[in-house]
Amino acid sequence: MLITEQHTQVLIVGAGPSGLMMASQLLRYGIQPLIIDNKQGPTNHSNALAVQARSLEIYRQMGVIDKVITSGKPAKGIAFNRDGIEVTSLSFTDIGQGLTAFPYLLLYQQSRNERLLLDYLTQNCCPVYWNTSLISLTQKADDIEVQLKNDKGEYTLKCDWVIGADGAHSTVRKELQIAFNGDAYARFFYLADLKLDTTFLTGDYIQLFLGRNDLAGFFPMPGDDCYRIIGNLPEEFNKRQDVEAAEVLPYLTGLTKSNIKIIANNWFTTYKLHHRMADKFRDQRCFLIGDAAHIHSPVGGQGMNTGLQDAYNLAWKLAGVVGGQIRGNILDSYANERMPVAKNLLNSTDRAFNIIMSTNWLVRLFKKWILPEVLTAAWKSKRLRTLFFKRISQIAISYRHSNINLHLSKATKIKAGDRLPYLKVYDQKKETETDLHEWCSKPGFTLIILGKFDEMYLFTLAKWITNKYPGILNFFYLPPSGKNVDVFNTFEADPGRQKAIIVRPDMYIGYLNDVVDIGMLDNYLQNVAGIVSC
Repeated sequence: MLITEQHTQVLIVGAGPSGLMMASQLLRYGIQPLIIDNKQGPTNHSNALAVQARSLEIYRQMGVIDKVITSGKPAKGIAFNRDGIEVTSLSFTDIGQGLTAFPYLLLYQQSRNERLLLDYLTQNCCPVYWNTSLISLTQKADDIEVQLKNDKGEYTLKCDWVIGADGAHSTVRKELQIAFNGDAYARFFYLADLKLDTTFLTGDYIQLFLGRNDLAGFFPMPGDDCYRIIGNLPEEFNKRQDVEAAEVLPYLTGLTKSNIKIIANNWFTTYKLHHRMADKFRDQRCFLIGDAAHIHSPVGGQGMNTGLQDAYNLAWKLAGVVGGQIRGNILDSYANERMPVAKNLLNSTDRAFNIIMSTNWLVRLFKKWILPEVLTAAWKSKRLRTLFFKRISQIAISYRHSNINLHLSKATKIKAGDRLPYLKVYDQKKETETDLHEWCSKPGFTLIILGKFDEMYLFTLAKWITNKYPGILNFFYLPPSGKNVDVFNTFEADPGRQKAIIVRPDMYIGYLNDVVDIGMLDNYLQNVAGIVSC
């Protein structure tokens, strides 16, 4: 495709899930990016498979959640097997009930995520320039000059900002000379998307089979008898590049102690797993998101979801700066908020993966005799199940340390920097039930006030927003009532007292106070969040 532009405000390099989410979020704020990818088109392979609740909340805010739910498949649980015998199973049925509108783990392939986001871009008249490569990148004081190449020619393009969403081998990261520290795991692994003829797979549970030195996980996919399989290659195959699914089948049969017949092989590939993280996520006018910034083991289905949230975190900030609504120093908060998340994820998935793959005799004994009992006992505790779901679903991620949040409340359970809790709300005006997340579905910040206020004060608040923050700050008022007690209790607000909450565009609480004071609200919006008022 011929590139006619000579200048773009935002260039996104990479049209995988992270890059496509970045473009989609910018479009929500009226910013038209230019997005390129050196591939021929979107992937036809499943790649990442799990979509966590936090990502589903983003899709809901975008208005595309129904397409995701109808095309995905909730995992009902995970079963651990040893020598073909189930040693324990953990049910995921409504494990996160009351914590989110999506209290489960959804299996929804990366390819479907990409096509969903591509449809969103198409509807907003934003093309992807496929088969287009970044050749070089030079940062200047006020812009960036990039050289691009595709089958139509070579181009010099001026950009105000560049987003590196171009994966583990990121050209953007290499051009910026940012170190990508970490290592590769010793063993080779395989991924397979297969239609199987078996009797031991139910199609509902993720099945994990552990052997003495081997591992295989079966993940049910949409479609009858279709599974994603991930496992380590037998050592005799490790250096071969041409291993086929049929060659791995005898080892799978031995590991599962069951007969397996391949009806259709949709995809089979071998690869090495890495655990690496970029030294920095920002260099002047360039940012790294997704696999360009961090890669890790597939334990817990966190990778793609973390990339989606990188984009979600950065996009509203960058859009605000590009649109002149937010001062530029807010962009420092992207790395400040997301690097600790990536580092924690890298460490936790690395520890879990090393335990799973360990050949140490003591660890093998632990996995065989102790781990199943520990998991079974822990799963009986509602508190531990809830903690597990909060962590794996990524709804527990908090930015309390971030300097773009301000906590002025005595509340200790929920603080500024936390994700906005999912709470049902009875709208007395419309006489319908909704929830706080639905209130925050529009682009921009959202002011929510709890308590009793006279109409004149509500009018004054609305007028202040209209005059100073039009199109930037949305406003909702929740008076005390018997049907909304849970909301007041969660925020530790007595029905007779006030509470002011400003929710950031990414549904994190930016400001929490026990009084509703326009001067204090103004101070947060202008001096902490950096909003340029009218």
